[in-house]
Amino acid sequence: MILRRLARPLLASVFVAGGLDTLRDPESRVKLAQPALDKFVEQAGDKLPSVVSSDPVTLVKVDAAIKVVAGAALALGKFPRLSALLLAVSLLPTTVAGHPFWRYEDPSERAAHRTHFLKNLSLLGGLLLASVDTAGKPSLRYRAQQAAHEGTLHAQKAALEAQKKAYKVSTAVAGALPL
Repeated sequence: MILRRLARPLLASVFVAGGLDTLRDPESRVKLAQPALDKFVEQAGDKLPSVVSSDPVTLVKVDAAIKVVAGAALALGKFPRLSALLLAVSLLPTTVAGHPFWRYEDPSERAAHRTHFLKNLSLLGGLLLASVDTAGKPSLRYRAQQAAHEGTLHAQKAALEAQKKAYKVSTAVAGALPL
C-alpha cells in the first residue's frame, strides 16, 4: 500500500539520521547517557553476562548501529515488524537517559527535555503500531488458528466417514448371520 511505503521511511528517518550522528560523534551522547548507564551497571552488577560491555562509548555506539540498521530496514520495508520492534526497544533507554526532564530545575531546560521526552513517546507509539502491522495480511496467530480449525474439520469428516463404513460393515455382517 502506498501509505505504508511513505510512512515507514518517514518514521525511520529520525533513527537513521540520529544513529549516524551518534556514530560520528558518540561523546555527546555518552555524556547524556553516563548517569543512567552508571546507575544501571551498579544495579545490575554481576547479573550482566560477561559478553555485555559496560563501557558507555561501546553501548552508545551499539545503540546507534541498531538505530541505523533497523531504521534502514524499516524504511526499505525489509522485516518491518522486527525492525520497528528493535527500534522501539532501543528508544526506551534513549528516552529515559537522554531526556530526564524531571531532573532539571531551569524551566526552559525542563520544558525542552519534556518536549523531547514526549516526542520520543509519540515515536514509540508509532513504532509499536508498525511492529504489529501485518500489511493487510492475517497474522501468524490467526493463520495458525485457521489451520488448526481446518485440521479439526478434516479429522471430524474422516471420523464420520469411518463411522459410516463401520455401520455398513456391521449391518452387512448382521444381515449375513442367521437368527
